Amino acid sequence: MKRKLLYALLLTAGSITSVSAQTDEQFLDRIREQGMYKSQVMATALQFTDVAGPRLANSPGLKRAQDWAVNELKTWGAVNAKREAWGKFGKGWEIQKNYVAITAPYYHNIIAVPKAWTPSTAGLVKGEVVIIKVDSLPDLEKYKGKLKGKIVMTEVKGTGGQTYRLDAARYTDSTLTAMGNAGPAIAGIRRGGQGGPGNRGAMAAAAAVRQALPKFYLSEGVALVLTQARGTDGTVFTSNGASYADTAKAVAPEIETSTEDYQRILRLTKAGVKVTLEADIKTEFFANDLQGYNVVGEIKGTDPKLKDELVIIGGHLDSWHAATGATDNAAGSAVMMEAMRILTRVGFKPRRTIRIVLWSSEEQGIHGSRNYVLNHFGDAKTMVLKPEQGKVSAYYNLDNGTGKIRGIYLQGNSAASDLFKSWFAPFKDLGATTVTISNTGGTDHLSFDAVGIPGFQFIQDPMDYNTRTHHTNQDTYDKLSEEDLKQASTIIASLVYRTSQRDEMIPRKPLPVAQPPRN
Repeated sequence: MKRKLLYALLLTAGSITSVSAQTDEQFLDRIREQGMYKSQVMATALQFTDVAGPRLANSPGLKRAQDWAVNELKTWGAVNAKREAWGKFGKGWEIQKNYVAITAPYYHNIIAVPKAWTPSTAGLVKGEVVIIKVDSLPDLEKYKGKLKGKIVMTEVKGTGGQTYRLDAARYTDSTLTAMGNAGPAIAGIRRGGQGGPGNRGAMAAAAAVRQALPKFYLSEGVALVLTQARGTDGTVFTSNGASYADTAKAVAPEIETSTEDYQRILRLTKAGVKVTLEADIKTEFFANDLQGYNVVGEIKGTDPKLKDELVIIGGHLDSWHAATGATDNAAGSAVMMEAMRILTRVGFKPRRTIRIVLWSSEEQGIHGSRNYVLNHFGDAKTMVLKPEQGKVSAYYNLDNGTGKIRGIYLQGNSAASDLFKSWFAPFKDLGATTVTISNTGGTDHLSFDAVGIPGFQFIQDPMDYNTRTHHTNQDTYDKLSEEDLKQASTIIASLVYRTSQRDEMIPRKPLPVAQPPRN
């Protein structure tokens, strides 16, 4: 019995030693097996979308998703998992009821979404549609005293009609080759596009009208404002109709409708047919906690010399409110969560600390990542940097939809080119080989790049991101590509492994210059 027990203990000790002594190739094989064949990325995406719901900044839906992410990271063994405040954001907001329909000349339920941070209607409101035309401030006078209880709209062109272009697409080999062969961008003089003095005057007049209309609508007692959303075939690209600031002034209730419904109402009204609508919209503001929060969690480094250095991964967890923000950006957040799960499940003990941060308020101006960088690493405006800035090897971001990774944007960091080409070489069978010097913008890696930390966004197949899902009522779980998200999770987990184990940090570009305040 004693001999058998001793033999079992020796076998156990041997298995532990073999795991800790595995080669890079063996670990990368285990990462691929876990990511491609034992994936949980869709289960995570389900929690972020169908379960949490819309995740507008500071909304209850975002908090549900954040709380779930924190708890899940803890179950995987991540440390320091929490919601971390980054500073003041403003009010939360959500839709609690949304009903809008034409009632005359016949009944028709229309596709419409309340604009973010706009108020409720006064219960069920019914009113006649009125077209207003205001080209300059004096034009407002003719509508004074005539709009109380009315539903107002303006005359705009439709964006519908037949199209023969595909909604969804993948990058072709020729496009990827061109991206890989691109040279560094050449800085030049930014030229204004306003045209002559007459055009500038018209733009100023239009801007004055846009600023005056919300106050005018409210003072005149307008029941509801209709605007035409961008999009076709029932897709509504949504936005905000008021500020999230706790000091923001009140506005009238406002909805965005599909192009088809808006144009139908417009055609009927212009033809002299009386159109009446009824609407019952209930929205709620949340002002008890005006702070913005990011989700943070870590796998601690183990190398005595490197454990204080960081490899950071992230994506923004907030979304717009018309759907559940699946491709923008539950996809990216789920992939980054899955990368953390993979690394913990294969028993990886990194040399450098691996940190995940899921950002908030990206949609309002990458506030979550900007303020996180300001709090931890330095000020991009003054380039006064903190000691921690020098300890971040790289930041990896994912925020371009559900499409699989095809490569990486170097963001002008030519010194990292050969390194990433070698790291991407094993992923040729997964369709990811392109390394481009080009920049890409519009998301959270820019916050890191702005203070001299290597920040990277991945090249992703576009799919129907820009045509159908990005910021729309169609951005639902059903639009996610499971195989693509598995591929992305596997590649990112592998790159994080490489980055955390490398003797040196990722090469850096020269530090940016301080950014002067904008006028």
